[in-house]
Formats: sequence, structure tokens, C-alpha cells
Amino acid sequence: MHFDDRLATVLRLRAAGERAGKTQFRQLIDLLGERPQAGDPALKAAAYLRLIALAEKIPVEERAKIVGETGWRFRNPELVKWFGEAHPSIAAAALYRAELSGEEWEALIPKLPIRARGFLRHRRDLPEKAVRVLDQLGVQDRALPLPDVLELLVETEDEDEDKDFARSLEAPEPLVLSAASDTEADDRVSHPEPAPADAVPAAPRSPTDSGGIRALVDRIEAYKRNRGSPADDAPSLPLSGLDQPAPRKPVESFSFGTDAEGKIDWADPEVAPMVIGTALAQRRDGTGDDAFAAGFLNRRPIRAAAIVLGGSDAIAGDWIVDAAPRFTRGEGRFYGYVGRFRRAVEAGDDLRQRSADRLRQLLHELRTPVNAMQGYAEVIQQQVFGPTPHEYRALAASIAGDSARILAGFDELDRLAKLETGAIELDSGTADFAAIARAQIAQLQSVLSPRVARFDAELAAQAALLPLAEREAEMLAWRVLATLAGATGAGETIKLDLRTENDQAALRAQLPASLAAAEDIFSSEARSGGSTVSSGIFGAGFSLRLARAEARAAGGELSRDGGWLILSLPLLTSEKGLPSPMDERGRAAG
Repeated sequence: MHFDDRLATVLRLRAAGERAGKTQFRQLIDLLGERPQAGDPALKAAAYLRLIALAEKIPVEERAKIVGETGWRFRNPELVKWFGEAHPSIAAAALYRAELSGEEWEALIPKLPIRARGFLRHRRDLPEKAVRVLDQLGVQDRALPLPDVLELLVETEDEDEDKDFARSLEAPEPLVLSAASDTEADDRVSHPEPAPADAVPAAPRSPTDSGGIRALVDRIEAYKRNRGSPADDAPSLPLSGLDQPAPRKPVESFSFGTDAEGKIDWADPEVAPMVIGTALAQRRDGTGDDAFAAGFLNRRPIRAAAIVLGGSDAIAGDWIVDAAPRFTRGEGRFYGYVGRFRRAVEAGDDLRQRSADRLRQLLHELRTPVNAMQGYAEVIQQQVFGPTPHEYRALAASIAGDSARILAGFDELDRLAKLETGAIELDSGTADFAAIARAQIAQLQSVLSPRVARFDAELAAQAALLPLAEREAEMLAWRVLATLAGATGAGETIKLDLRTENDQAALRAQLPASLAAAEDIFSSEARSGGSTVSSGIFGAGFSLRLARAEARAAGGELSRDGGWLILSLPLLTSEKGLPSPMDERGRAAG
């Protein structure tokens, strides 16, 4: 990209409706959220003016929801400062997701409103410089301690009203109880008789007495209503725009101790509240074969016992326990176990299967847009909806070709994932590998001849029958031979020989110089030079790895031996379906 005109393109469009306005609002904060770069200052100013205009059309709740969405990158201090001066819910959502360096925070925090600085105190991932500036500015946590009764009288604006309010708190009217009817009692409480002048005032009740807190709250609410400052107008922390706190990191191991009954009575401090009281000596399945329960009954050491813990996400899952019994020194009395929990390591096959499933799911999601691009390109190239200029048809044909190559690469990735996890098997049949190799080598010689390179092949005269479908054998042979041909440099001669012995067909090929220099020819770093024969969009290393997976699925192997690449495959024998000579003679004799 020589010129970044994305911002100008967005500003060129007019958001007519509400949906278009929200879309443009997202586009602008996405573009402005990147780190400040050189550009037209007037264009950036126009972008902020457009944000102000869109903010008048989009409600505050919707804007806070948009800013709080995952995926935004607020790396521009100017945009963070602009959002910090907005509505509290919007400012909280933006400051929660801002990703600035320590120097940028140090310069920005003093410019933010005091309310916005308070939002930053809730973050735990700020750089050290940002925390230091907040401490210097006196920004503390916004959670207030429980006040005393007298602290409720502080920070009032009218001193006379404060005195009256304090007097009402200091000398509350005593509640007179009598055996009168409910109506009379209500009247007496609502309209208390004035106390005599010489009467001794009753001692003030403590707010902790029965009913004292409720009466105090009612008086405070009445006082606020009389002053004309509704409680609803009081500033509050906009928690709706903030994400929930991150879950606790899963624990990998911890030490523990049990009592004589097998219940955990001690553990490491970070996990103690979650595991203390857990009964480990109880049999989980009722059959008595639980490893820990059996060892507990016999008072013997426990090694690699499998236990499943429930509860918090930090400790839930499968565990392996190693523990030893404890006895008193004097009497030798058993008083529990001490040991350690460690996470159960999943089997390698399960991890590989899970990774392959994620890869196949990702490929499924990627195929949809690529198929759409290929379809639209073919529509333009074939002029389905009308005449199209030849220049556009050429571009469409190029896009369709690139899409086809990408889809072919997706198919190779999917095939490799399925083969390495055993999800698919190669089709069975009968194929002459020697004949397939001869035909493909002859075909590749025409590509190597212009570079004064060639295959020096010595192939067995007899047939090499494989228990594979002919299409599967052709794909495997072509993947190996075409990769070698694509990596062959000018003037190189690659030696090939195919032999059959001990029920095995072995194709030995000399590695070209570009592949022989690689430490691991099956890694993605192994690349072949530019050639008319393509080894796939992922390079020669990936193609050889896929060929190795196909060979292993067929019961063979593809390996490297020094400067040679060896492909070994099992031959088709009479036990695998090939008619023996005796069977042929028997059928000929009727």
C-alpha cells in the first residue's frame, strides 16, 4: 500500500441511517485508534468532527456498547484523551481498553479529567510509569470505606442546614410504646407530643440499635429531597461499560495435607480456600478401586493416583497425586497424609487431535470467503451479467486463479491434519508404482531440460504393485518427484532408483543442493527455488511432510538418509489380495 487513503474513503461516505451511522462510527474509531502516524492533520480533524456529529445521532448506551466491544485497539493517545472527556460510561469503556506505552500514559494522565483518572485505578495492567503518575496525583481506589455517623455531616454546602440536620441526629425523638390500638400508636409516632422544658433529654440511640439504621437512612433521604438534590443525580461508577474481571489463572500444582479421615486440612495459601475440606479418601465410583482410597485404607504411600477435583475453574479438572502417610514419633499413630497435586498431562494423541480439529474448523471458516471471491471473479470473467472490459476480465481471471491455489492449499492442510490424526485412510486398490514413476519422470524431464538439468533414473523392470488406489499412488509419486524437480537447480543431475525387495518397494532419490543444505527437509522453512513446477503454496518442506503422512498411512515411510530421500512402500502380496500363481493355474484348469 503506497498511500493510506482509508480515512478519506470513510469520510467520503455519508451515513444516512442509524445503522450506517453506527458502522461509520466503528470504522472511524478503528482507524483513529491505531498509533499516530504522519498524515493530513485536516483529515484527522475532519474525522473527529464526524465522530462528534455521529455521537449526536447515536445514544450514549449504544456508543458505550460499541466502544466496549472486543477487538478495538486504542493505541492513539489523542483518541484516548477524546474518549476520556466523553460520558462516564464511554470514558470507562475506552480507558479500560487503551493500550499505551508508559511514556504516553505519563503525558496523558495529567490531561484527563479527574473522573477519568479514577477509572484507570481499576486497571491492574498499567505500566509502572502510569501507576507512579496516578500516585503523584493522589488518585486512589474509588471504593469508599464505611463511614461513621458523624462523617455523614461532612462536605455540606449550607451550614445552617447542617446544624439542623446534626441536631436531629443527636437528639432523636423517643419512641413511646403503649398498649393502645394501632391507630393511636401510629398517630403518636407520627405526631409526637412536645417534651416538657424541664425534661431530661433521652440519650441518643446507637445506629446499631434495632431500627436505628433504617431510621437514619430515612432521615438522610428526606434531607436530600428537601435540599433538591436527588440521589439519582449522584455520580456513579459506570460498571456496565467494563468487562468482568479476568478469571483466576488455573493452578498447575500445590502441596496439601490431610487429617486422619482423609480430608484436606492444609494446602498452599493460594488454593487453601478452594480445597480445604475436600474428602480424598472417599471412593468416587462405589467399587472400591479408587487409587487414593485404596492406599489410604492400607496406610501406604500413594504414587500417581488420578483424582478429579471440582469447584473453582482454577482447580477443576484431572489431577495426579503423590502422597505419603504421616505417623507420630512416640506412638506411631497415623494422623493423615502429606503430598502434592499436579495437573494430569493430556496424551499427545489427544493434543494432536484437538489441534487438528481446531485447524479443520479454521479452514472451514476460511473457505467461505475464498469461495465467494472465486465465484464473483468467475462471474465477471465469463460475462454472466453482461459485457465486461477485457482488462477487468483479465484481473478477474487472475483472482479466480489465485483463489483456486488458496483452496488447493486449504485442501492440503486439511488432508495433512486428517492423515496425521488417523481421521482418514488411503483408498485401497492395485497400482503399479514402477509404471507411474516412469510416466511422471518422463513428464518432468521436459521441464528440467531447459535448465540443463535431468533425472538419472534406474527403475526396476518388473512391476511394483501397491495395495493402493491408482489415484492415491499417482498423488504420492507426483508429490515427491515434482517437489524434487522444483528444487533442482540449473545443471543439476538427480539420481533415482526404484527397487523391490523383501515385500517392499523403495524409491531412492538424491536430494537437490537447495534441499540437502536444509537441516530438516520436512519443516516449513525448507523452500525450493523458482520453477515452473510448483511444490505447493506452502513450499517443499510442507509437500514432503504431506507425502510422508501419505506414505505412513499406506504402511510405508518417507525418510532422509544423508543426501538421499527414501520412499518405502509395502508391496501387494497374495495375503493382501494379489492372486498367487497357484490360483492362476487353478482358474486356468477350470
